[in-house]
Amino acid sequence: MISEIRKTTLNGIGFFLAFIVLEMLVVLGFIYAAATRHPVIGALLVLTFVVLIICLAGGLFRVQPNQAVALTLFGKYVGSTRTPGLRWTNPLLHPAKISLRVRNFESGVLKVNDLKGSPVEIAAVVVWQVADSAQALFSVDDYQDFVKTQSEAAIRQMASSYPYDSGENDSPDEITLRGHASEISEHLQKELNERLTHAGVDVVETRITHLAYAPEIAGAMLQRQQASAIIAARRLIVEGAVGMVEMALKKLEETGSITLDEERRAAMVSNLMVVLCSDRATQPVVNTGSLYQ
Repeated sequence: MISEIRKTTLNGIGFFLAFIVLEMLVVLGFIYAAATRHPVIGALLVLTFVVLIICLAGGLFRVQPNQAVALTLFGKYVGSTRTPGLRWTNPLLHPAKISLRVRNFESGVLKVNDLKGSPVEIAAVVVWQVADSAQALFSVDDYQDFVKTQSEAAIRQMASSYPYDSGENDSPDEITLRGHASEISEHLQKELNERLTHAGVDVVETRITHLAYAPEIAGAMLQRQQASAIIAARRLIVEGAVGMVEMALKKLEETGSITLDEERRAAMVSNLMVVLCSDRATQPVVNTGSLYQ
């Protein structure tokens, strides 16, 4: 596998200035040859001009900040340079530039079946950058298209490895797509780094940007979530009501102001539970008779 080799290049400012000075001398030589009518001098000047273009100007290239230039000699990779500025190297080397800047890729909304088989819609953003210029240029055909394809494949694989949400019989520690965003992002980042290592790409960060049930089951799942919320709320209300009834009966027994037999005790418990658990305001009824009449 091809890996990046750091290639030492020379500062191109000196070569550029030398090229300008020599070009001026060549122009003066042309003027002199034309004035004196010496064809030999003119031919030598033309040859000198061609050599200067090939040796000096041909070896100059620019490197932008956060950019790498891979150099090849007749199709063979010889190294890369990341030193910014005007550089000079062997004019026979062919430079290929590649950006090392951090980039974003946002996938489209993908439809995937989660671990339980429920269709969900998911999308993610992938923050990446080229870490190895040689692998990015020579190990894959198009590294940007490779990142796009592998990112979508990794998102699909990750989404099918977890359930969208936990059910009633599931463990509360089970990782889900909706409830564990950090763990899901770490899994996706690890998966992508393994897939993109051959392309010399490093994944900096991943984030889920869209997550929802597919439209065909969204209504049913919304009803399920509402039912679960209602049941949980009712359970909490009943637990609180039972505690309040127990506290009321305990206070009455401690004060001894009212003595309740089993039938009156059951009636009081029933009335208190109705009042405390009702979802509407209860209407008081004044009993002027006896419980036994």
